Parts: sequence; C-alpha cells; structure tokens
Amino acid sequence: MKIMGIAQKFHLVSMVVLGLWAGSVSDGFVATAYATNATNATNATAAALDPFPGHISDTASLQNGVNIFVNYCLNCHSAAYMRYSRLQDIGLTANQIKSNLLVTNAKIGDTMKAAIDPQQAKVWFGVNPPDMSVIARSRAGAGGTGADYLYTYLRSYYRDNARPTGWSNHVFPNVAMPHVLWELQSTLPPAQYDKTVADLVNYLQWMAEPVQTTRQRIGIWVLLYLTVLSFLAWRLYAVYWRDIK
Repeated sequence: MKIMGIAQKFHLVSMVVLGLWAGSVSDGFVATAYATNATNATNATAAALDPFPGHISDTASLQNGVNIFVNYCLNCHSAAYMRYSRLQDIGLTANQIKSNLLVTNAKIGDTMKAAIDPQQAKVWFGVNPPDMSVIARSRAGAGGTGADYLYTYLRSYYRDNARPTGWSNHVFPNVAMPHVLWELQSTLPPAQYDKTVADLVNYLQWMAEPVQTTRQRIGIWVLLYLTVLSFLAWRLYAVYWRDIK
C-alpha cells in the first residue's frame, strides 16, 4: 500500500503539471485561432506571402528594428502595451534608450505612444492607425505567420496616383497607410532594404510576445520533466502490480 501511495502521488503531480501546461498552450491556440479567423474574414484574397527570414534571437536585428520602428512608425502607430524600459530585454541600456529612442518628453517607464492626434489621423487617413503592440500575432493566418504577412506587406507597395497617398499595396489593396519606408527603398540596394524590413518585422514579432523565448525554453524543460515523471510513475505502477499478482 505504501508503494501505491507513492505512485498515486506521482500520478497526481503529473496530472496537475500537465493540466497547467495544456491550459497555457490551449490559451495560445485559442488566441491564435481568433486572430486567424479575424484576419481571414478581412483578407480573404490575400496574396501569397514570402517567408520571413529573421528570428527573435537575433539581438542586433531587434535593436535595429526598434530604431526603425521609433523613427518611421511611432509617429502614427502606438504600441500601448510596450514600455520603453522593456527594451532592456534586447540588450539596450537605460542610457541608450533615453538617448536614442525617447524623442519626445516620454520617460523610460512610459508606454510607446504615438505623437499624432487620433482625431487628426482619422481626418487624414480615414481611420485611426492601429496599435502595433500585437500586430504580428493579429496578422497570422492560413497563408503564413504574422511575420510573413508584415514582411511581404512592407515590400509590396507600388505607385498609384489614383490613391490619396499616391501608393497602393499588392497585399492590402487600397490601403490607407502611405509607404513610410519609401525613402529607404529608393536609396538602399534591394537586398539591404529587405534586411531593413526584416529587422523591423523582427522587432514587431518580438514586441507581440516579449517572453516568447522564455516560454519556449520553459516549455522544453516542462516536457522533459513530464517525460521523466511519467517513466517513474509507470515503473512504480509496474512494481505495485507485480506484488499484487
């Protein structure tokens, strides 16, 4: 009976851990499915997406990406769920953030808010520019990841004088957003421009889930723990029933 008690304890602990892990995973699946359905409903005829070439483990890419975001995107798009202080997670010091990224009277503990007046933005563009905090997750769909979508979208602008901004986009026809990176695209070699866009998208992907690498690392250890625990529980179960027989 003592052996059976130990086996039951192992089984109970494994079930609790597995339940917590499965619950967190299922929450992620639900969030992704919701974003996917919303995206597919509004982009039913999306163009084929190019695979995003970057990775959020590339610190240099993330640092260049946030610099591009602040200089080219933050004028109109906020990131209301991201604080400047969190940029220390990608290797920037507090002094670097203050010197290079705080272009207004914002403080390092503030969230990344756009300088534009929302009412003026609606008059100029017809809609308020969306918040960019989780844009990389919200744009995930059947055609690819959110990073794939953004990487392709930012490289698909073309001149269209019939549009108020003078630009349209193959991925997002009649888009209200102008081609804010056009100067970079016209001055940089194509490969360098693609790399610049990839850095920006890499940052947007990291910003959508700053703890992604930590979650993946912990997830691997949880799976290893459950594997070992399941093996021990199986062996205890076998020993108990051998004595019963």
